[in-house]
Amino acid sequence: MTAQPAPFAGQAQSPKVPVIVGAALFMELVDGTAVLTALPQMARDFGEPGLRMNLVVSLYMLALALCVPLSGWAAERFRPRRVMLVAMALFTLASLACALAGSLWQLCLGRMLQGAAGALMTPVGQVIILRWSSRQQLLQAMSWLALPALLGPLVGPLLGGLLVTVLSWHWIFLINLPICLLGSWLILRHVPDYPARPVPPLDLRGLLLSGGALALLVFGLESLGLGQLPWPWALALVAGGVACALGYLLHARGHPAPLLDLTLLRLRSFGVAQAGGGLFRLGSAAQPFLLVLLLQNCLGMSPLAAGWLVVSGGVGALLMKLLAVPLVRRYGYRRVLSGNAALSGLGIAACAAFDQDTALWLMALVLFAAGLVRSLQFSTLGAASYQDVPGERSAAASSLSAMSVQLTMAMAVSLAGVLLSVLAGLDGRGETSVGDVTTVMLLCALLCGASGLVFRRLAG
Repeated sequence: MTAQPAPFAGQAQSPKVPVIVGAALFMELVDGTAVLTALPQMARDFGEPGLRMNLVVSLYMLALALCVPLSGWAAERFRPRRVMLVAMALFTLASLACALAGSLWQLCLGRMLQGAAGALMTPVGQVIILRWSSRQQLLQAMSWLALPALLGPLVGPLLGGLLVTVLSWHWIFLINLPICLLGSWLILRHVPDYPARPVPPLDLRGLLLSGGALALLVFGLESLGLGQLPWPWALALVAGGVACALGYLLHARGHPAPLLDLTLLRLRSFGVAQAGGGLFRLGSAAQPFLLVLLLQNCLGMSPLAAGWLVVSGGVGALLMKLLAVPLVRRYGYRRVLSGNAALSGLGIAACAAFDQDTALWLMALVLFAAGLVRSLQFSTLGAASYQDVPGERSAAASSLSAMSVQLTMAMAVSLAGVLLSVLAGLDGRGETSVGDVTTVMLLCALLCGASGLVFRRLAG
């Protein structure tokens, strides 16, 4: 298929392309979160201790972190649609390998291949959308692309619980096969095959330093927050990640074409959006983790009941797709992002008020409203980031943004876990209480609100 030009300014665009690309990302995110519900059954089938099943998640994250820096360069060098199709094929093969795994290590190898494929999907999908969309339609396109990130973590645990209960954990992976095949066919049929662009040779040292920094920081922070490793080992991983990051900074200053172009942060909209978005994710990304603790561990809900309740936030996220574009056109990026950050903080604070006496309908209403404002924030943030990014630097910007997202999300869960442990330890308790979760949620709400001050630096 030959390359298709982007529409002329003002020309209406069908959401077909961002919906197709977003569906592929949705599948990846649902798979990643659904696996969590199946870990106990996997441990029984493989005859492994439950603690060792953390490898299924950790090695996936490790492969994801190592390969994210490569995504932008690969998209420009080998054509974005081709790289997306290769990622889909890898994800299909990896899903089949996971379903057929006869031991924990076979499953871990399959999950690492899934992580490598997932590292290509999100940034390359963004590159496709940035090439496809006109500047006037970028907000609408990015709002569709943000939807998977909002719905995946909500739908995944519910779907995983149903599949494990009705069938077996193997179906969490087998269900990906027809979805991948259908998605690949839709990409071939409807997504333009944009040409490759001239790129410098691969910055191998930069890849090793940046991938190592992200992998060590993500793995170390998650281990620190969730207690997967003794804390001295987790701190050593974090220290190693910081050392690699500093090494990359020194390397990038002297390299004519570094793999991750940090000068992009000097672009006003991109730099402010990355700073504000990072602070916002630190406050919001731990909410699924905290809600599970609050609803199940503290308030005694069943996993299925808590899952259905949390899905109400996804309904709010879907509804916001109809409202995001008119709101931004009326009030502008700066006012929407800064004001909505405060509303998002209030939504998290309202969730912190849940207790045994809170009616289920009221919980669902609060989660629905929180889903509305969170969806508006991420939909708007995606478009605001690329307002002043030149087209030829879109792939580099996408890779840098993907690294920022991975790191801040890992930091969010880590900080929440550490704070919960500290609060319980100060009280001499071994278990997390409702008060602990409430306190951490309120701190997260403050972080979300504070990000609004950063967004006020946007041009308009």
